[in-house]
Amino acid sequence: MSKQPSTTAASTTGAGSSTPSRAPEPTVDRIEELAGRILRGDILLPKFQRDFVWEKHQIIDLLDSIANNYPIGSVLLWRSREVLRSERNIADLEIAPTQQDYPVNYLLDGQQRLSTICGALYWQGKEPDSRWNLAYDLRTRAFLHLNTLDDPPLHQVRLNKIRDPSAYFQHVSSLQTLTGTDVAALEAHAKELFDRFKDYKVATVTLHEMSIQAVAPIFERINSRGTPLTIVDLMRAATWSESFDLMDAIADISEELTAKFFGGIERKAILRSISAAAGGGFSEASIDGLRKHSSEHLEAAVAAAKDAYSRAVDFMATELHIPSDKQVPYVNQVVVLAEVFRLVKHFTPDQLAAVRQWFWRTAIAGYFGGWNTGNMGSDQKAVQNFAGGQSAEIDTQVQNPGSSVWITQQFRSNAAHSKILILLLAFRRPHDLLTSQKIDTGDALFHGNTKEFHHFFPRDYLKSRGVSVRKANVLANFVMLTAASNKRITNRAPSDYLKEVANALGPKLDEVLASNLITPEAFKAALADDYDGFLTERAKAIEAMVSKLTGWPA
Repeated sequence: MSKQPSTTAASTTGAGSSTPSRAPEPTVDRIEELAGRILRGDILLPKFQRDFVWEKHQIIDLLDSIANNYPIGSVLLWRSREVLRSERNIADLEIAPTQQDYPVNYLLDGQQRLSTICGALYWQGKEPDSRWNLAYDLRTRAFLHLNTLDDPPLHQVRLNKIRDPSAYFQHVSSLQTLTGTDVAALEAHAKELFDRFKDYKVATVTLHEMSIQAVAPIFERINSRGTPLTIVDLMRAATWSESFDLMDAIADISEELTAKFFGGIERKAILRSISAAAGGGFSEASIDGLRKHSSEHLEAAVAAAKDAYSRAVDFMATELHIPSDKQVPYVNQVVVLAEVFRLVKHFTPDQLAAVRQWFWRTAIAGYFGGWNTGNMGSDQKAVQNFAGGQSAEIDTQVQNPGSSVWITQQFRSNAAHSKILILLLAFRRPHDLLTSQKIDTGDALFHGNTKEFHHFFPRDYLKSRGVSVRKANVLANFVMLTAASNKRITNRAPSDYLKEVANALGPKLDEVLASNLITPEAFKAALADDYDGFLTERAKAIEAMVSKLTGWPA
């Protein structure tokens, strides 16, 4: 069975979201008519829609699904009075100029599918290798791409004839000239194909009278080609002009950050910063205000955000020893940090210390794990007060979660506290437990690679003692080890392999343990195979490191 990317629209409600005054309206429409409405300018393609990217085989798959009456997913329209810039061509075809009397119908989801129908049925191009140079083989009952503008064999019918019944059935009549073949069967196949494309219907869902803020969460739940549409795409359409393209502006910032190894910072984070630089805030409601500004004002905001991000990532690399975006605990921390660097051009030593402390406090407290509109406003105000000298620190109200976080949370590659533990260990320049050689932390930090991190109490050993996998995988049970050393430890009890460690390291033992945030008390508990005791003492050691970075009492 042929498959294509399919999507469904999801309504969303929640705090701060707008509720549409009319429920989504489902209808059933002929797909050829939907394509025609696009070409007539009745359905508009806002500028957030991406260029056509389907490969030729995906086009064939979609056409094959229609021919076999398989479902291909729904189409989502937004009937709105919002003024968005729209495309003027689709599938190498010009869209007719229309008098845009608002409200209008914007195509939110279904671009690739409707582009395929437009191209297949209406193409009149001059390029023989065009993806829209399509035919249907009546003998094999399969679609194919042609590589010539000449007429194909009679048993192959160009798809763009389907839109013109007279031309199509004139071609069908010519099948009578074929010899040595079952003409009646070919004619039946041709009629079936024609009827299918004329009658094939899809579900169309139209959203009515919804604001951009209400539509944005729906965008973010739509999954086209595995890439969700976001508010960044929407605001590109709202702010686009011949001299300014928001997508290009953000891409320019990302390109500079890529050179500094922070190119993975999300576009939405950068958009929040552009909004603040334009005089707004971080929230989606504030982002919507970008549409009110001139191209010149937006360009200035982008330039300010670009400089702020450049300085912010330099700070993270030099002051926090975070070498790439892979190791940033929370992306929205970077949004606030960039705002600090946008407003403060020259830092005193005390201000730099305050920013470092703010970063570690908010990271370890998990503050940005639940960043909401209220937090965004208060954080922006706190940064303004800090930059203006009204406050000696960035006043974000957070509390130390305490040492329990290290013995309750799991070690996972993308989890914030796992990244924090990696950074804390990297600060100590850890030595390998078995060889005492300094471990190269660069790969683990730079690429966010967790393969260098292993269980201090081996997982298989703990399993044999009846300890659950979840408890075995808590943060306090992880250290940095080379793969070779981990292989030597395998599933041995700590009381076994640690005696070997103590004998091999001799007077270096305390130094190697300390570099791994393992206190003598934790080591003693491990020698007794006391897992609970080890976790308690190791968590205390980690917490002592946290205290130095945050200024919280140990």
